Amino acid sequence: MTEMNEIEIIKIDINDIKALQQIGRQTFAETFAESNSPENMTKYLEEAYADEKLTEELNNPNSVFYFAKADNQVIGYLKLNFGVSQTELKDNAALEIERIYVTKEYHGKKVGQLLYDKAINVAKEKQVDYIWLGVWEENKRAIQFYTKNGFVEFDKHIFVLGNDAQTDIMMKKQL
Repeated sequence: MTEMNEIEIIKIDINDIKALQQIGRQTFAETFAESNSPENMTKYLEEAYADEKLTEELNNPNSVFYFAKADNQVIGYLKLNFGVSQTELKDNAALEIERIYVTKEYHGKKVGQLLYDKAINVAKEKQVDYIWLGVWEENKRAIQFYTKNGFVEFDKHIFVLGNDAQTDIMMKKQL
């Protein structure tokens, strides 16, 4: 095994809501705070990771979350959507990776790859034809990661952060 065998990928449920809220806010802020105004970041973090919103997402049968854990600490997470829960497309032959986030401390340590591999396994279990996702056009690190994993750009859409409309590149990979 590699040195990363201490990282576990665990499916989570409603009992993990506080840990999800914390890792969600932390990793989103670490990833995007430098590129966005504090006001827009605060507004987004409060809304996107509110108890009600996360409760709804965790209870949705067409969405699933996984934590990456090391030494019992949550160091990243994955959110997948199927069918009508996808943010766009809503294609039953597809799975959407809505979120893969890893704490800065664990960047470059293959945690994102482990979460991504979990997404691929779930997609194969669900027997979907392809996986798709949206990634901010300025997030070069993520675009490079997905390109390396065989994703190709097929469209663009707008993602609103606070009062700032940003362009996401939509990418997909046939299975």
